[in-house]
Amino acid sequence: MDTAAATPLSFRDATEADVDALVALVESAYRGDSSRVGWTTEADILDGQRTDPEGVRDIVTSPGSRLLTVEREGRIVACCQLEHRGEHAYFGMFAVSPEQQGAGLGKAVLAEAERRARETWGATEMHMTVISVREDLIAWYERRGYRRTGRTTPFPYGDERFGIPRRADLAFELLVKPLV
Repeated sequence: MDTAAATPLSFRDATEADVDALVALVESAYRGDSSRVGWTTEADILDGQRTDPEGVRDIVTSPGSRLLTVEREGRIVACCQLEHRGEHAYFGMFAVSPEQQGAGLGKAVLAEAERRARETWGATEMHMTVISVREDLIAWYERRGYRRTGRTTPFPYGDERFGIPRRADLAFELLVKPLV
C-alpha cells in the first residue's frame, strides 16, 4: 500500500497565508504538462491559467464561503471551495495534487465537503458546474450521486482569468446532488 495514501488527512479552512500554495495546487491539477500526471487535466481544452491569487483570496475572505484545505504530512494535497447559497451549497475549485490522484483522496474530500455543507449550513443539495465536454469527470461525479441537469451557462470566452479555450464548444453544466 502507498504510504502517502495510508497517512491521515487533515481538513481546515484556508487562510490568506495559503493563497500562493493553493493557486499552485489548482494550476498543477488542471493546466500544463504537470497536470497530465493526473486524470483531471484540462490541458487539451484550455491553455492559460485556471485561477489566480485574487480569485483564491476572494473565496478565502468572502462571508459564506470557504476554501477547504486538505493536508497530508503538513503538505497541502487538495482543496475545494464551499459556498453557502441558501438551501444549497456550491462546490467548486476542486483540486487534488496530480501525484495523489487515483487513490481515493478526491472521494474523501468530496464526502467531507458534503458533510460540512449539510452540518454547517443545513444545505439540502450540493450544486457544482463542470465543463460539459469533460465526460470522464462528469461520470466520476455521477458515480458519487450527482445528476446532470442539462442546464448550462456559457463559458466566459474572452476572459483569460478562466483560461484560453482551445475549442469553441465549451459550456458549464450544472450538476446537483441531494444531501439529505
